[in-house]
Amino acid sequence: MKQVIQSARTGKLALKDVPAPRVKAGHLLVQTRASLISAGTDRLVTAFARKSMIGKAKARPDLVKKVIDKFRRDGFAETWTSVMARLDEPLPLGYSAAGIVTAVGAGIEGTFSVGDRVAIAGAGLANHAELNVVPKNLCVPIPPNVSDEDACFATLSAIAMHAVRNAGAALGEHVAVIGLGLVGQLVCQLLKLSGVRVAALDVDPTRIDLARQLGAEVCGSIDDATANTIGHWTKEKGVDAVIIAASTDSNEPFETAAAIARDRARVVLVGKTGTEFSYRDFMQKELNIIVSRSYGPGRYDDDFEVRGHTYPEGYVRWTETENLAECARLMAPDLPMPLNISPLISHRFAFEQTESAYELITGDEPHLGVVLQYPDEAANVPAQKFTAPRLSTSGHECVIGVIGAGGFAKTQMLPALKGMKNTVLHTLVTERGASAEHGQGTFGFTQASTDDSDIFSNPDINAVLIATRHDTHATLTAKALQAGKSVLVEKPLALTRDDINDIASARNGSKAFFQVGFNRRFAPMSRAMKKFLSDHDGTKFLLLRVNTGALPKDHWVHDTEQGGGRILGEACHFIDLARFLIGTSIESVQASAPRAGSVPCEDATITLRFADGSLATIAYTARGDAAFSKERIEAYAGGAVMVIDDFKSCSVTENGQSKNNNAAPGKGIQQELQAFVDACLGGDVPIDEAELIETSIATLAALESLQSGERINLT
Repeated sequence: MKQVIQSARTGKLALKDVPAPRVKAGHLLVQTRASLISAGTDRLVTAFARKSMIGKAKARPDLVKKVIDKFRRDGFAETWTSVMARLDEPLPLGYSAAGIVTAVGAGIEGTFSVGDRVAIAGAGLANHAELNVVPKNLCVPIPPNVSDEDACFATLSAIAMHAVRNAGAALGEHVAVIGLGLVGQLVCQLLKLSGVRVAALDVDPTRIDLARQLGAEVCGSIDDATANTIGHWTKEKGVDAVIIAASTDSNEPFETAAAIARDRARVVLVGKTGTEFSYRDFMQKELNIIVSRSYGPGRYDDDFEVRGHTYPEGYVRWTETENLAECARLMAPDLPMPLNISPLISHRFAFEQTESAYELITGDEPHLGVVLQYPDEAANVPAQKFTAPRLSTSGHECVIGVIGAGGFAKTQMLPALKGMKNTVLHTLVTERGASAEHGQGTFGFTQASTDDSDIFSNPDINAVLIATRHDTHATLTAKALQAGKSVLVEKPLALTRDDINDIASARNGSKAFFQVGFNRRFAPMSRAMKKFLSDHDGTKFLLLRVNTGALPKDHWVHDTEQGGGRILGEACHFIDLARFLIGTSIESVQASAPRAGSVPCEDATITLRFADGSLATIAYTARGDAAFSKERIEAYAGGAVMVIDDFKSCSVTENGQSKNNNAAPGKGIQQELQAFVDACLGGDVPIDEAELIETSIATLAALESLQSGERINLT
């Protein structure tokens, strides 16, 4: 299929052939018939992408701080690689569209049917693309007499509707709208439909005239005379609310709002504008400032948008879904007072002319609503750029299919695999076709796809790398083993004991092997520490301190179902490392978290007791400074101490003297991948799979110990 993609690094925009997306549970597959280019939002996104590196830094100082923190911790090379990988990500454009349902995901069969016409919403979801996969709460039916062209305005209309709801204007009240772009024009109409008296203000005479034609009662320019006009119109009371829908760096909209508002009026910000205002003016009138949250309640809540949960209607009547549906209903032309969309459309382009459409919105030609029109025929066949197929020679090549291409895969794993001898990167599968197409070109895959069966059913592929989110690891690992393909799955192996059992069953029936991405045990310094411990008799004591840094509370890793939390998803690395270093089985696990700790849990101590009497304590915390070292491993045995500091340096203290160990730095990623490739070519399996099962169960036991407060015995 074709999709509009922009480079985040250069700003270059192109209409590309990418693999078609696949429907999944709780989602719809929608063939797009019309999509809206939002002149304000899309122009901002495009303008940012076209900035130089310095320009991007000036525009996003918050991201610059994160880069500096990473540089202090990880050094220039790793930071540069990470930043470039992020900028190389293909940027899908569009967030407001309409189309026809071509497939219905599991769980919503009774809500939607194939052939339904729907309005769809969401950045990265309702893209300028021939096909889109959209979760159910961001899809609403289109009334029979509403055109696709009008319906593709539903998302923008929902933004306007939520701003109107935030203004809380009642029948007969006076509301001023500052900024008469698309959102401002829609706000004016929705206020009028609510029985509110509307003043429409802008600096563009053409847009002022359009607002007048669409029913605004008072229309004028934003200047001193306007305040006098508003005063006369409101009998010197001032307006009951001001909705700022302007897109400008100027503070003038706030200054105007203060001048024309009544005492204790509401000022609603829905446009991106300068936000400095006169404290005295706002304080004296006790003005209330509300920043409107896009389409309404549910926006930016993954439970609502992605997982399809809902809110009790008694508490949240107008969610973003309800706003979308109401806007689509109001567009019906047979209503006495419909939401009139046609006058807002200034330009129409065929989808193939998308680049011309974006040249328009980033140029000087006047425009308002710019609509992309799509061909009628379905675009069900993935249009991909295939290179000549390279077939494996049994025993001589490791032919790899990769599922998932997130940040770690793109910056660490795929660059390393790309340069390895006897290794073929065959098929890359990602959820988004744009990511698959981009990864194919960047790393030289033979083909790109959005369907993992293209890997499992391909006899040429003998190895699979799984780098998806945590909840899919177990299922995909079992599928690969059942297909007779060896697997390197990123940690964790699984999120439940049942999933671990499923993997064990699949492995028992397969000639292939599996390996978990516990790269730390392959690090040269870890190997040196293991030798150090084996050279000293008696029990050992390990202290592993991890200063991991906090993740945003809404990060997917914290989600119980998808990520499993940081203990399962990340602390497993260090449980496995301790198991590798001690070299005997784990007998019991006990974990504790601080009282009044963070929610979700990001801090814990985990104590492992081993069969030979050795102990390991893992101190895992998100409370430290990112500039401080992330990982410190201390090993005590036979009167000697060995310390690894962030896998950059290590030293041994013995007999009263300290000296540096000459083991190479690095966290073992290259060595881990090479060991996997070698095993696929007939070498020894890098890690005893029973040991991987053991450390995975021990990680689950750590979580169980946190829940029960008890020591969990594994034997």
